[in-house]
Amino acid sequence: MRLAHKDILGLEEMTAGEILLILDTADSMKEILTRTIKKVPTLRGRSICTLFYEASTRTRTSFELAAKYMSADTVSVATSTSSVQKGETLKDTAMNIEAMGIDVVVMRHPVSGSCHFLSRILKASVINAGDGMHEHPTQGLLDLFTMREKKGQIQDLEVAIVGDIYHSRVARSNIWGLTKLGARVRVCGPQTLMPPDIEKLGVKAYTDLDRALDGADVVNVLRLQRERQEKGLFPSAREYAMLFGVTPQRLKAAKQDVLLMHPGPMNRGVEISSAAADAQNSVILEQVTNGVAVRMAILYLLLGGADA
Repeated sequence: MRLAHKDILGLEEMTAGEILLILDTADSMKEILTRTIKKVPTLRGRSICTLFYEASTRTRTSFELAAKYMSADTVSVATSTSSVQKGETLKDTAMNIEAMGIDVVVMRHPVSGSCHFLSRILKASVINAGDGMHEHPTQGLLDLFTMREKKGQIQDLEVAIVGDIYHSRVARSNIWGLTKLGARVRVCGPQTLMPPDIEKLGVKAYTDLDRALDGADVVNVLRLQRERQEKGLFPSAREYAMLFGVTPQRLKAAKQDVLLMHPGPMNRGVEISSAAADAQNSVILEQVTNGVAVRMAILYLLLGGADA
């Protein structure tokens, strides 16, 4: 089986089979990360460009490492020091990059749908590394990979996603992926940070954290986007922490072996306490490791496939 498209734009348009193909491929890729010399020749001669219009640590670095571990060449375009500052459009920037022989463009952009736009004008593969409030598919995939690795399967898991659901592209990718693989999803956050029709995606919505955590197998905590505070969507970070902050005490409502996740970066003491983030059931750093394996799998399937 191969991926149906040349691009990775979102989990909404992926089949369950494609998602499982990526997860299964990532299983074998993760073994490479355990080696002393983390290098295979799989993508030698291929070139990957990371084009980020927003700040990133984990996503950008893990894509670049994933490419280098498979011997691909990488180039990073910092828009703050590129021709974007001179008024160059996204289309012209991308087409100039492709004209230099790039095979894959990994892009993060503040506008939803920007990666879809790029995929229609480039012959190169486009990987969505986060577009506005739409999706962050590789984060969703690494979250699924981590859950399956720790729990054995996704089917029938009770997963609670807590935080700013309205603005979160991570939440959307998780919802699409989890529901397609048979998990039951709950979302929880302040009413002002909850999309009005979210339950149409097949999830249950809560504004009471204790009810949302009751019997959960997995709790995925979203970053509280502090910039939203200026818009008056919640009174204060302190009140948010009191009502929706995930702590070891609040997690007692979940199952005893609950898995605690966070896509990062964390606001310790706001959406998650340090005691919870550093607890034994936290797999936050393992998510980062798994992110490299999943991105290796995606690059392999787009560029190597059965011919590698």
